[in-house]
Amino acid sequence: MAKKIKFKKNPTYEECFPRSEKKYKEVDFSSEYFETNHQKIKIPFRRISLKENTHHLDVYDSSGTQGINPNIGLPKIREEWISKRKKDKNPTQMYYAKNNIITPEMIFVSERENIDVEFVKSEIARGRAIIPSNKKHPELEPMIVGRNFAVKINANIGNSAVGSSIEEEVQKLQWATLWGADTVMDLSTGKNIRQTREWILRNSSVPIGTVPIYEALEKVNGKPEDLTWEIFRETLIDQAEQGVDYFTIHAGVLLRFIPKTSERMTGIVSRGGSIMAKWCLSHHEENFAYTHWDDICRICAKYDISFSIGDGLRPGSIYDANDEAQFDELKIQGELTKRAWEFNVQVMNEGPGHVPIHMIKENMEKQLDWCHEAPFYTLGPLTTDIAPGYDHITSAIGAANIGSFGCALLCYVTPKEHLGLPNRKDVKDGVIAYKIAAHAADLAKQHPNAKNWDDEISSARFEFRWEDQFNLSLDPVTAREFHDETLPHSNAKVAHFCSMCGPKFCSMKISEEIREMAKNKNQNEQVIMLEGMKEKAKEYNKMNTES
Repeated sequence: MAKKIKFKKNPTYEECFPRSEKKYKEVDFSSEYFETNHQKIKIPFRRISLKENTHHLDVYDSSGTQGINPNIGLPKIREEWISKRKKDKNPTQMYYAKNNIITPEMIFVSERENIDVEFVKSEIARGRAIIPSNKKHPELEPMIVGRNFAVKINANIGNSAVGSSIEEEVQKLQWATLWGADTVMDLSTGKNIRQTREWILRNSSVPIGTVPIYEALEKVNGKPEDLTWEIFRETLIDQAEQGVDYFTIHAGVLLRFIPKTSERMTGIVSRGGSIMAKWCLSHHEENFAYTHWDDICRICAKYDISFSIGDGLRPGSIYDANDEAQFDELKIQGELTKRAWEFNVQVMNEGPGHVPIHMIKENMEKQLDWCHEAPFYTLGPLTTDIAPGYDHITSAIGAANIGSFGCALLCYVTPKEHLGLPNRKDVKDGVIAYKIAAHAADLAKQHPNAKNWDDEISSARFEFRWEDQFNLSLDPVTAREFHDETLPHSNAKVAHFCSMCGPKFCSMKISEEIREMAKNKNQNEQVIMLEGMKEKAKEYNKMNTES
């Protein structure tokens, strides 16, 4: 980050979330192992003020420190925590959890999730959850991925050979995390891959993932057959030193699986998977990421980099869903997961892809069985192939489904999927679609506290507290804009109707009147409701007759 860059500013936190305030809960951390006494840990959250400041709702916040110049970068909140680990050769969260040691990161996520830290520790030790947290990424605000925690979402950013710049990618990062991305993957394949990643890391409060084979391919001028283990290893170490928190490595694309994709309609659609497949066929040798897996594990253990074991043979169409090649690779992911755990490296497994709704559950069941309950991380899945331009919707449907079955991390899809490189607006649309999917999954799993948000907004809606309804929305700005398109005046913000039904036919207004009638007459609400409905029926029939 030597050169200075002039960045365009995104809308502010306050502009995006009116009546919200970023706040911090402060907790003490003491540890004999880390020789720490009463260290202060500040956990962020967003407080939404309601009912004219008489009430509030606190929600999870992944936006990071606000108002920071990207040329300076975010504060290094983990610097002191990390400095206490120099005596440990492989300072991974799994290592500490297995040895019954609580880390500041575990405290941080337990407070964020409102779950006991002992449970956090046990889930990490068992491999059912991970805290991606490279020791070289001190700016990170720790988060946890696991099916017994809130469902998380990932946003993909990154340049391509035909577009984008460092400024645009940092802006996308800030925009994605502002709206709720829990992790971000830098999938740059164009110019200045390393420099772009450095700027992203120094300005990211969330874990950053990469697909290292992309940069390795750049080093051999885009020719997969010229890749070597040495070039790949060098790339891994360089990215580790920069602070990448998790690597997607397509080590399950084995030579014997590649011919099975010849029967597919869309072949191998994973970029990383296709690169490794071409290398294997060119040399007629086994995938070097598979044969050097233990070496890769040693690198990741040294930095506490998590694996996101890639699904290089995922289906790229409904036609190819749940085929033999896909599931063969998933079984190998299970083998690689157990081997990584021997090095105390944290692991999640990547999944599809394009899968119709009735075939989604099978993916989750097989992953839990074959991959020993490691967290599952899926792209969608997209539930139909017929809606280019709307694949954030086709995939959010699948994401909500697989999340309800236990998927821990949902990789967003933007409206530009299959069409082009997403811009800032596309990033927001993808994030919001996936925040909806993740929350719907949490509701389905009956995750503690998930329903509170719904109850608050339902109450505001029934009581015609329009401002509260806007401000409780995932996207308050859009909610307000939609309302104001037809009822822009300030007095409409206290009206007991919207433009959908108007003042005469608002069901909630009628329900409110019925309750008031029951209260005044001291009668049963059901009796009054029947009488009220009869009255409204008369009004309706009279209006139709007059018209």
